[in-house]
Amino acid sequence: MFSGLFSSSAASAADFSHLEQASVEFRNVDKRYGDHQVLNDINLTITPGEVVAILGPSGSGKSTLIRLINQLETLSGGEILVDNKPTGQLSGNGLRQLRSRVGFVFQQFNLYAHLTASQNITLALEHVHGWKPRPAQERALTLLENVGMLEKAHHFPAELSGGQQQRVAIARALASSPQIILFDEPTSALDPEMIGEVLFVMKALAHSGITMIVVTHEMQFAREIADRIVFIDGGQILETAPPEQFFRQPSHPRAQRFLQKVLNPLHQERL
Repeated sequence: MFSGLFSSSAASAADFSHLEQASVEFRNVDKRYGDHQVLNDINLTITPGEVVAILGPSGSGKSTLIRLINQLETLSGGEILVDNKPTGQLSGNGLRQLRSRVGFVFQQFNLYAHLTASQNITLALEHVHGWKPRPAQERALTLLENVGMLEKAHHFPAELSGGQQQRVAIARALASSPQIILFDEPTSALDPEMIGEVLFVMKALAHSGITMIVVTHEMQFAREIADRIVFIDGGQILETAPPEQFFRQPSHPRAQRFLQKVLNPLHQERL
């Protein structure tokens, strides 16, 4: 579905206009809001092409973790490396380059209400990345076709279901040929009947070779698609494991209790 959509043109290794290795590394990462410690001494390496699902209870720091990667949140301590290069001091053009290599799909879609589906994609291509209108439009239509939204190219967000809006948002995140894509609970705001269509697109994307980091409550999706599960609670990584191992026999007691709650909600014990 997504073959041929990702650019592989070489560029200087001194910048982020192209990633030689679409890897992400957290080194002793801390995040605080005042006296509140959100993330505490996070150490994690995600390899190129890996699909990682980040699981954990609400408020555990999952979303903050991925928002630090492209500086939607700022570090309080430690460092994050993308393509083996630190990102903490980036600004201006360097930060724009990084964000063009790292796509982000938000929980609430974040589409511009006054723009059509295709215009939501072409806007950044033309005004941030310098594309001409015609190739930008062709790129937008190709992406919309790949997420099953070509017939809705000229519809406004208000005319689309939640699942359709999220598929447009995924297409938009792919527009600049990112080599890493981050998903922040992409199905949590959707009607249950709409979740499957978004997960189907994400499943196809996971097989494209792009590096994916997915914060999700969709346990079956994580089990089937992820290469690795990272379980976070209280701002700390408590367990990392292959999906089958994590879901069959998690080693950390907190992970065991978490799975009991989410997989057997009618037979859970009090935490």
